[in-house]
Amino acid sequence: MKAKLNQRLLKIAELVPMNASIIDVGCDHALLSIYISQNKKPKKVIASDIKEGPLIHAKENIRKYQQEDKIKVKTIYNRSIHFDTWKKIEGIHYTDNLDKLLNDKDIQVVVVTLKSSLHYEYAKKVLEAGKHCVVEKPFAASYAQAKELFDLAESKGLMLQCYQNRRFDSDFLTVQKVIESGKLGDLLELEMHFDYYRPEVPESIHEFSVIDSYLYGHACHTLDQVISYFGKPDHAHYDVRQLLGTGRMNDYFDLDLYYGTLKVSVKSSYFRIKERPSFVLYGKKGMFTKTKKDRQEADLKHFYMPYEHDDFGLDTPADYGTLIYDEEGHYHEEKVETVKGDYGYYYDALYETIINHKPQLVTKEQTLLQMKILEDAIKGLK
Repeated sequence: MKAKLNQRLLKIAELVPMNASIIDVGCDHALLSIYISQNKKPKKVIASDIKEGPLIHAKENIRKYQQEDKIKVKTIYNRSIHFDTWKKIEGIHYTDNLDKLLNDKDIQVVVVTLKSSLHYEYAKKVLEAGKHCVVEKPFAASYAQAKELFDLAESKGLMLQCYQNRRFDSDFLTVQKVIESGKLGDLLELEMHFDYYRPEVPESIHEFSVIDSYLYGHACHTLDQVISYFGKPDHAHYDVRQLLGTGRMNDYFDLDLYYGTLKVSVKSSYFRIKERPSFVLYGKKGMFTKTKKDRQEADLKHFYMPYEHDDFGLDTPADYGTLIYDEEGHYHEEKVETVKGDYGYYYDALYETIINHKPQLVTKEQTLLQMKILEDAIKGLK
């Protein structure tokens, strides 16, 4: 439900920039704060008042417009719970009994985050138990497995969706902003790189596996970004390799997707000692380079949490991308402030799908298209 404002509050709301931090003093029952939260993607909104009455109404409106935490984690299933050394979160039940979780009538959605080879098996169990299901990437080992799961979900009237948080990477959101500004002119080429220097990973693996390949584990992120924004390509070319030789792990990929005159390249390797820019765009009138990747994952790995730090996942000005373009014969070069990313938006959309029956963020068609591309790209490797 969207908050509605009178003309006075609307004029105030129009003054508020996107992605700002806001303190609403004398909060008009929090309606302005709620409107900003719904429409301006703020970093933080605080509604305050010196009188108890308005604050009571503010709390009621926050509940009414569903601006409280929308999703509650009730149970975590862990097959190896007795060996788990992670600190337990207060208020969450931990179990190694899957049936208890699947038979709990309070649980509406189960998120499958087990190792890749178990995704199909456990997603099927969740659906057969009558629960909505989110599956971590890679969604399945094959197009056939993925289609079987979607057919099962549809037969039971359940939602099934792949977890694609990187639609909300800051670098990807910034690229969209630059494209839509029109300053590049007609887009001709887009390069996407997600490089690592981790030679110890492929060097330690001495057998080939499709589901555990570098392509399936990493291209799924960047491919989803391409599919979500550009749709189905007209045609494609794939270069997927085992740099250490036949029978070893797939450790390199270069996927070229063509949309009319536009070429989109998705590239990655475990052997890039100096990573290439995250995004490079070329248009008829200019180019844009975003060197640094989104920071959310790096911050999470350092336990630098979004609920504790206002600058979580934010670029510094030194990390902003560079836009160069021609305007009536004059060349301009400028820094582009990075759009704030937020993986939480995925779960906001999930809530809207399950509770308010809104369309899925990641559709069946998009997931099946990705599975078809992955399957075709890795053909021939052994």
